Amino acid sequence: MPTLPSSPVVIRILGIDPGSRFTGFGIIESDGRSARYITSGCVRVTGETWAERLGVIFNAISELVDTHQPQEMAIERVFMHRNADSALKLGQARGAAICAVITRDVPVHEYSPTQIKQSVVGKGRAAKEQVQHMVRILLQLPGNPQADAADALAVALCHGNTRSTLIQVPNMHKGRRR
Repeated sequence: MPTLPSSPVVIRILGIDPGSRFTGFGIIESDGRSARYITSGCVRVTGETWAERLGVIFNAISELVDTHQPQEMAIERVFMHRNADSALKLGQARGAAICAVITRDVPVHEYSPTQIKQSVVGKGRAAKEQVQHMVRILLQLPGNPQADAADALAVALCHGNTRSTLIQVPNMHKGRRR
């Protein structure tokens, strides 16, 4: 019989929805069964040059990590859309956010938009409004969070759910060996 931990481990997760104009962030605590909202919002990416804008993302995420001490970060993977230039900028924004946490020894986990929506809504092609609604329900928020913040919270929730499953699977295999 597989043995599961008697009391679930609570972990603080930083979720990031990278963007070239707004980068959403959300921080939750999760034990894999339930999640508790800590904070969320958006980094308004400003600056005259692209390098300055990337610096804004790096500094804002660095400050979030220093303030809230997440143990892990989850970020949305870049997907190729119609515009290659937009995808490149999105990738660079992701890189700035990843560098901010890696320099503080926080492990990074990546999820596709489909994985995130599937985990939070139950459908991989869910609309933004459905994601906002489910994030509000799952975290018991009084209202829908702003779209970029909701997406970041969804990334964090996805990681909390996925992380719990990955921890349990090796324990199940150990119990079946004879």
